[in-house]
Amino acid sequence: MKVPDPVAYWAGSEPGRPAVRWAGGVLSYGELDRRQRAVACRLAGLGVTKGARVALLLRNGVPFVVLVGALARLGAVCVPLHVRLAGPELRWRLEDCAPQLMVTEPELQDLAAEAGWKQTVCVDPEHPELLPDARPEPVRLQDRYPGAAVQGILYTSATTGEPKGAQLTFANHFWNAVASNLHLGCGPEAGWLLVLPLYHVGGLAVLWRAALSGSVVVLHDRFDPDAFNHEVDLGVAYTSLVPTMLERVLQSRAARPVPGTLRAVLLGGGPVPPELVVQAARRGWPVAPTYGLTEAASQVATLHPAVALHRPDSAGRPLLGLEVRAGRSAQEPGEILVRGPTVMKGYFRRPEATARTLRGGWLHTGDVGYVDPEGHLHVLDRREDLIVTGGENVYPAEVEAVLRAHPAVAEAAVVGVPDPRWGQQVVGFVSVRPGMAAEPQELVSFCRARLAGFKVPRRVWIIDRLPRAGLDKVSRRRLRELAAQLLADERACC
Repeated sequence: MKVPDPVAYWAGSEPGRPAVRWAGGVLSYGELDRRQRAVACRLAGLGVTKGARVALLLRNGVPFVVLVGALARLGAVCVPLHVRLAGPELRWRLEDCAPQLMVTEPELQDLAAEAGWKQTVCVDPEHPELLPDARPEPVRLQDRYPGAAVQGILYTSATTGEPKGAQLTFANHFWNAVASNLHLGCGPEAGWLLVLPLYHVGGLAVLWRAALSGSVVVLHDRFDPDAFNHEVDLGVAYTSLVPTMLERVLQSRAARPVPGTLRAVLLGGGPVPPELVVQAARRGWPVAPTYGLTEAASQVATLHPAVALHRPDSAGRPLLGLEVRAGRSAQEPGEILVRGPTVMKGYFRRPEATARTLRGGWLHTGDVGYVDPEGHLHVLDRREDLIVTGGENVYPAEVEAVLRAHPAVAEAAVVGVPDPRWGQQVVGFVSVRPGMAAEPQELVSFCRARLAGFKVPRRVWIIDRLPRAGLDKVSRRRLRELAAQLLADERACC
């Protein structure tokens, strides 16, 4: 099956339709199409050919949007890179995927130099079609793509072990956008506010959804809660956030009403606290808790905003064309498996990891959850985050929800550490709200009054801020390391 290029389609049918709006102006679909074709010819002049891998070390901006389309027109493979990584982390990814070229921007040149990739060019943010030292070369460009061809390689955040490059095809992106737009009712009049990073699958998915429906992407170079609320007031219809972003948006907006033009706020990128869903829904936010992952091109299941207040602990039903199962029967926890046209081709140069993850026609996600009798998915935790203490299973998200219910707690995370008697013991970390205080033993007692004994943290440490990994997710790996060090220090003192 050939996948049509939606930008080319709208450029041919309605070239004046707005495609991208940002602080510097507006690009129509006709202009975006022209820029993508111009950059594709210049990339060809730099030797980029069909199947070549090109890494993008760019922040959110028009150059990123233009280059994603230009690479597709050439049949080259796009490799977005996380701009907040350290030089050695970037170097590892570059050596792993061995791109023919890396494109960066002036503000990231030092980081690019630290990564040490020689085949690097710096794009002009104001004129992304003017790649330095690149003479346009006439080349036949595509506007329809083989569905099975790899569009991009996206590296997982690697909460455990080395990161892996998920190979996503044009068909993966296309069918995910189709299913998402149908579920949300997206039409050409709707605008998407994009504040997620474009190097993340959640950001790229917004580009596909918007282009497929012919709507405009309102592109922000970074997330700012006040700027976000301003766009909401201007009438943007759709957006996608992670829970920490929504918390900041709610704080910024205070009691101001939410306009009816806002139709859905996709909420994912990690565990979604049910209490956050309830708080937002009661204040008029059309929140849509979502379960997705890089290996499935973003969305897998999404709860409709109309029922979020009644099912705040659910990630909704699978999108059209996708199947989800977990456990051997309804409401029995088990590993979440996904099947459908959005599942990745496999991990780049990782045949063993691919074979472990794609088995029996299903994507084995490593996440734990269950499907209720109505077909709604409930996500409990990552399988590697599951704590087994004395033979009992403890899901960190359940304990974290109790800790967050304490009035002084701003954030909470729970991990398991080795225990000679019980196998693992439950320990917790919290940060407290400004101007408030809590004692570790007080928090343990708070949990004991609300949880079964085996779920209660043996220790709770109070720290300034929880460490973060990709897309502002809490890094449980670093917390486990910190817990091990703190416990060793305690033993040394005694």
